[in-house]
Amino acid sequence: MEAARLIGGLARIVRDVGLAEDLAQDALVAALEQWPESGIPDNPGAWLMAVARRRGVDTIRRRVTLERKVEEIGRDLTDVENPMDDIEIETQVSDDVLRLMFTACHPVLSPEARVALTLKMVGGLTTEEIARAFVVPVPTMAQRIVRAKKALTDAGVPFEIPTGPELAARLAGVLEVVYLIFNEGYTATSGAAWTRPELCAEAMRLGRILCGLAPNEAEAFGLVALMEIQASRLRARIGPSGEPVTLLDQDRTVWDRVLINHALMALERADALGGSGTYVLQASIAACHARAASAEDTDWARIASIYAVLAAQTGSPIVELNRAVAVAMAEGPAAGLAIVDDLRSEPALRAYHLLPSVRGDLLFKLGRLDEARAEFEAAAELTGNEQERALLLSRAASC
Repeated sequence: MEAARLIGGLARIVRDVGLAEDLAQDALVAALEQWPESGIPDNPGAWLMAVARRRGVDTIRRRVTLERKVEEIGRDLTDVENPMDDIEIETQVSDDVLRLMFTACHPVLSPEARVALTLKMVGGLTTEEIARAFVVPVPTMAQRIVRAKKALTDAGVPFEIPTGPELAARLAGVLEVVYLIFNEGYTATSGAAWTRPELCAEAMRLGRILCGLAPNEAEAFGLVALMEIQASRLRARIGPSGEPVTLLDQDRTVWDRVLINHALMALERADALGGSGTYVLQASIAACHARAASAEDTDWARIASIYAVLAAQTGSPIVELNRAVAVAMAEGPAAGLAIVDDLRSEPALRAYHLLPSVRGDLLFKLGRLDEARAEFEAAAELTGNEQERALLLSRAASC
């Protein structure tokens, strides 16, 4: 619970996120060694910070002359028996966590490195947990994290919250990383499991932290609303044998109404802030589903119209594919198929399994079963998720 705040506070002092994480780990080890005998202190976070700061001073003393680096730390912390004697109550905890998120998501890093570093330093997940979530070997993930921290140090990335135009640009990157984490949990790109709810929960936690730290950013609230509405369906998305259950076939009585209500309040806040960005628009689409008692009651025409705005804003062929689904529901499968057919030449969708999957579904509804079967089989070849592959092959067989 204290890890992100501890690393953030230390990074502000030592200006090196790699060193800050090492010092935080040392302090946590000291707590595991001492607290069973001495008891948990009244202010555990302050105790950890005092130990970590002292060890930071010792590290810097070994690197350079005492006077110059002690001045950077702020003051000389002498050895004492009780770390509580050394405590300074931190008043910048919230800012430190926000700085840590912006540092972990710095554009100098690749998207994969940003995700890994955010989960490690802000989320507090172990390297093993992150590697398991993204289905890569532990040594590979460990090297990715080490290289990311080194890249930040080599680039001299400042540990600060950007301001002005840079804030908006960097915030978009932070939100993107959080949503990437959520999406990997919502629909796993590979492996035997259809979903990884623990990643969804971690992404929502990070999103809520960001809303608390940036209370005037509409897109932050839009992202939280979007994630919470989608997460409200997690139990309904999986059948008795772990198989995927599509949105139209889900038992909506199983949807988490508390999570939906919280999400709708977040969307109201985003709207009040004048939000019209991609996450607010996607949350508005998700809200249409959440408010409908059944698939038949869904306002598909409104969803299609919001997708049209979103497609114009992003230029994304994936958004256009989603619009095709909504148009098919509002106007019939032939109308949706016309949009999908226009997307078949898009290079970005060439290896995207949902393009043949959607096309197969529309062809099936039009009674063109041989064509539908071929599309479902093609989609099954492209997906890396075992449960999704089984579903697509089952649909192919049903043709």
